[in-house]
Amino acid sequence: MGVSLIYRNRIAYEFVMLALYGRYYADRYEAIADLIPSGAEVLELCCGPGVLYDRYLRNKNVRYRGLDISKKFVSDLVRRGVAADHWDLRTDRPLPHAEYVIMQASLYHFLPNAAPVLDRMLEAAEKEVILAEPIKNLATSSVPMIARLSRMLTDPGGGSSANRFVEGTLDALAARYGSVLRQCFLAPGGREKIYVFNKVAVAVT
Repeated sequence: MGVSLIYRNRIAYEFVMLALYGRYYADRYEAIADLIPSGAEVLELCCGPGVLYDRYLRNKNVRYRGLDISKKFVSDLVRRGVAADHWDLRTDRPLPHAEYVIMQASLYHFLPNAAPVLDRMLEAAEKEVILAEPIKNLATSSVPMIARLSRMLTDPGGGSSANRFVEGTLDALAARYGSVLRQCFLAPGGREKIYVFNKVAVAVT
């Protein structure tokens, strides 16, 4: 299986993200950064080329660590002095602990059973888990060519998937955690929904 170009090249990655989110591209990162206090310890899963840290968290003096399946992205981050590790979340390897554990626009990679990944995020978080996930997706387009192209562009190295969340299925997953869920809201532009979970002992069936 081949890694999509956007997961091998930072410029290609940002170009595609800009095309998808348009004028809300920066706003979606700012919505996440606003939830993180200055000086916090942050673990970002599926961090990609580290845009969230470079442009929106670095100036908050956070203690950051990124994990990603793309060896290219990880090596680029390490070369720039950013703490990052190659990590395949499909394994059950325990996650490093941090005050805030973040995942943005990547949980769909673990469908049809994404709950174990969210469970592990909650186990690793000392304060909060912040999850942002698309609820409007080109991969589910009624136009076959668009849907197929979208799936081809979104293989980080573990295989592409036709599965995507919609708002109802994402809300249903979040609802399984009951009072652990502190808040949820649409990100600017409405393509993503953001969920904030408090750190507690979690037992979900």
